Amino acid sequence: MFVFAIGYQGTADAADWPQFRGPNRDGKSAETGLLKKWPEGGPELLWDAEGLGMGFASVAVADGYVYTTGMVGAEKQGMLFAFDTNGNPKWKVSYGRAWSGAHPGVRTTPTIDGDRLYVISGYGNLVCFDAKSGKKKWEVDVLKKFNGKNIRWGISESVLIDGEKVICTPGGKDATVVALNKITADTIWTTRGLSETSAYCCPVIIKTGGKRLIATMVQKSVVLIDPENGKVVCRMPHVGKYLISAVSPVYKDGRIYVTTGYGVGGQMFELSADATSYTQKWTDKNLDCHHGGVLLLGGDIHGSNHNGQGNKGSWICLEMATGKVKYEAKLVGKGSVIFADGMMYCYGENGKVGLVRVTPTRYEMVSSFQVTKGTDEHWAHPAISDGRLYIRHGEALMVYDIKAK
Repeated sequence: MFVFAIGYQGTADAADWPQFRGPNRDGKSAETGLLKKWPEGGPELLWDAEGLGMGFASVAVADGYVYTTGMVGAEKQGMLFAFDTNGNPKWKVSYGRAWSGAHPGVRTTPTIDGDRLYVISGYGNLVCFDAKSGKKKWEVDVLKKFNGKNIRWGISESVLIDGEKVICTPGGKDATVVALNKITADTIWTTRGLSETSAYCCPVIIKTGGKRLIATMVQKSVVLIDPENGKVVCRMPHVGKYLISAVSPVYKDGRIYVTTGYGVGGQMFELSADATSYTQKWTDKNLDCHHGGVLLLGGDIHGSNHNGQGNKGSWICLEMATGKVKYEAKLVGKGSVIFADGMMYCYGENGKVGLVRVTPTRYEMVSSFQVTKGTDEHWAHPAISDGRLYIRHGEALMVYDIKAK
């Protein structure tokens, strides 16, 4: 059972956050008119919902609805929850067994595409729902269908929608990454010649050399894939410790950057004009981001490290062109990050949320507050939509007013 508290009524045109890490999967919101400083104790809590179950899912916000997932009940079901933006529960529905292995709980954030919603379980059950009613449209066990091998801590990606295709990473033979028709679930393509397992990474779309390409991290590689036919255009070596490479690649001006935790660190590759070959330009062991994501702001990369050469759990500004550390600070400690209206929103694994101004020479933490609701690890990424900051902590979701008055 989930519990709703602190009702709120308001009207405004919403800026949707329809998938993991926002509209473009880069952690950035285009919203403006947000608070540049929070009140003592943090911004106003508009509403919260408890009883969402175990897990690390963030939220998706689209067309007046808020969606998230959680593992609930003795049967450990993955449950998809829908609320309206005032916090009123609309419906909940199971999408199959949630991950019950090490670090049990849901991993996936729903992906919204028009009137449909897509979610994948830790065991590879990919399900399409009607986004307004919660009615199931179809489901496919992609591990079974593509002879995929699950990974140590369970499938953790949030699926990508590109045109008519829903794209995921079952890690099968000649089928590391696959594309299904988003309406019928029919197979459109598989990555023939690529047979690596998933690496907990969410694929993104980049544009380079006049091409649109899927970029993602798999077991031992960074791969670029043609979204039209599944052809692997380029494959760059990168192996994370425990085969974890959970941070989506970052791309700008022919350069692609990847990073991995546990001291492995990052590297930047410069792509050829046709993106079929590459040159490694530099490596770095300071910003070894674990799974909190990184931001590209201007020509700099920002994120928290794990246990690399920088101070453990610090936030690092890395110059993308050279790999040089420009500055670092403790801020909220190791965690996840998003960006809106000129400010970084950092959510530390100790439960501290910080509003951080980025300057050319330093980080300035303007405001912060401590999350007091919820359970287990603080691993879910924040989200921003329509002047509201969404923080998920285990079985609780908290929604804060961050609009400037």
